[in-house]
Amino acid sequence: MTIARPERAAAEPAQDLLERHRAPLERAVTAIRTREHWSPYPDEAASYGELARTAGDETFQRLLGQEFTSDQPGRDGSVGPGPEDGGEWSPYGFGLGITYPHADPDVLLPAMEAAMEGWREAGPWGRAAVCAEILERINARSFELAHAAVHTSGHNFLMAFHAGAVHAQDRGLEAVAYALFEQTRMPTEVTWSKPMPDGRLFSLAKTFTVVPRGVSLVIANRVFPTWNGYPGLFASLATGNAVLVKPHPGAVLPLALTVRIAREVLRESGFDPNLVALAPERPGERLAATLALRPEVRIVDYAGTSEFGDWLEANARQARVFTAKSAVNSLLVESTADYRGMLNNLALSLALYSGQLCTSPQNLLVPRDGIATDQGHRTYAAVVRDLAATVTALLADDLSAIALLGALVGPDVLEDVQHAASGAIGPVALAPRAVTHPDHPGATLRTPVLVALDASRDKDRETLGREWFGPVGFVVAVDSAAHGAELLGAVTRRAGALSVGVHTTSAEVEALVAEVCERAGVMLSVNLMGDWFITQSAVYSDLHSTGLNPSGNSVYCDGAYVAERFRTVGVRRYGDSR
Repeated sequence: MTIARPERAAAEPAQDLLERHRAPLERAVTAIRTREHWSPYPDEAASYGELARTAGDETFQRLLGQEFTSDQPGRDGSVGPGPEDGGEWSPYGFGLGITYPHADPDVLLPAMEAAMEGWREAGPWGRAAVCAEILERINARSFELAHAAVHTSGHNFLMAFHAGAVHAQDRGLEAVAYALFEQTRMPTEVTWSKPMPDGRLFSLAKTFTVVPRGVSLVIANRVFPTWNGYPGLFASLATGNAVLVKPHPGAVLPLALTVRIAREVLRESGFDPNLVALAPERPGERLAATLALRPEVRIVDYAGTSEFGDWLEANARQARVFTAKSAVNSLLVESTADYRGMLNNLALSLALYSGQLCTSPQNLLVPRDGIATDQGHRTYAAVVRDLAATVTALLADDLSAIALLGALVGPDVLEDVQHAASGAIGPVALAPRAVTHPDHPGATLRTPVLVALDASRDKDRETLGREWFGPVGFVVAVDSAAHGAELLGAVTRRAGALSVGVHTTSAEVEALVAEVCERAGVMLSVNLMGDWFITQSAVYSDLHSTGLNPSGNSVYCDGAYVAERFRTVGVRRYGDSR
């Protein structure tokens, strides 16, 4: 993929950054074309040095109980430090006690609009270089951000380091790469000539200038505030827009740190730091809804429940709205050549982060007559029993469980687990158990609950057709592989899905499910085993979501995700002497 080089030097303060980051930016653009594995940010903790994790924890600890200072304009009060006044409460059982400045939108938004003028003049390459520098500095503080993710989103540390830090940074740079490519598809200057009937050559000088839409609002969720927030933040910033980050009240810190770093880099590079700002909300303020309807806001990025996402799509009419919403992910088990490997893969997929991933499988569809395996025919009852035993073995002791599970992010998640475990939904194939964290006795951790359902019953179809967020899984008896494929397609079209899976040794079944997924607009994973799971999404390679089903209207990340954030304005000049 070839991208146009800058035809003139970037603004002087950003010139050094442009030279330093040109190679990785070009490499990122290559990666989104080839879809190969690549990342400038190591995801092995050891790559950052022996003391990095401890240093990150110490830095995080120093933030607790303090005021998070900011030089943003328009401060009109504070948010926090206690949960009763908007402060964060760790899912591991303690309050963070951090106080954040609250801003008056009537002051902050005009300041952000004014900041865009010089940023627009930096051009695509200059903006991309500054964004790359922001991400590099964020990467240097990955352990601090990981500890923040543990105690705002309830991640286990490995999940926090990956999804809360380095893989989120990859998503950010991926968006910058797409933005750079899309903004440089056309030349900035060209002489257009047309032969005339009388033999003359008529010419016009033409220029094409990228013009940003306006202020971008990022409405973040609690579960993955950076992984879901960075694509929109950096796609908008790299295309010339100012970005106002509205964090979830329970997960302010990861994005507050991000905004602070971005403002530092912008200031040092000669740009107005008000290009990026933070907007924490007071309890009951409904700030996201208020900001989303402001006339200054021309772009909205949202990740969260379908209810509010649908409201944004219907009401924020002055803005281009990008949503990532609720998902009900299904997996059909028809046959397998590695029964033990399949069970191990499914068990870990169900357990990882206590099923709180947007790609976690919820509905496991199994033919009621059983499946063919390398260990012989296994009945539906045997599959349910064997899967339950595999999950139990995987999470047999608390230390093993802690390494995979996460703390439940809210009481509503625990309520769903308890309801499923009560037997009110259906026969309980695997009861959850409470896990005690040795360092955080106040944490709420639960192993998965598995419930047996039957797709022939209306009540059961209704149950599996909605999202059960958290460690709740359903093993659903279906009439056949074809019935299972039909069911997962119907659930995807009605409720939305981000990831569908199938285990089969049949080329015909694989083709059938692939066709269903294509028509329903959802990514399919076939026979995943070993070290890769249905929950995972490879940045620069996998497209996260499709925008074709109710789980969201946008994709992390493709050209459409960034191209809607700017427009190109042309000027034609006759007799131009430049």
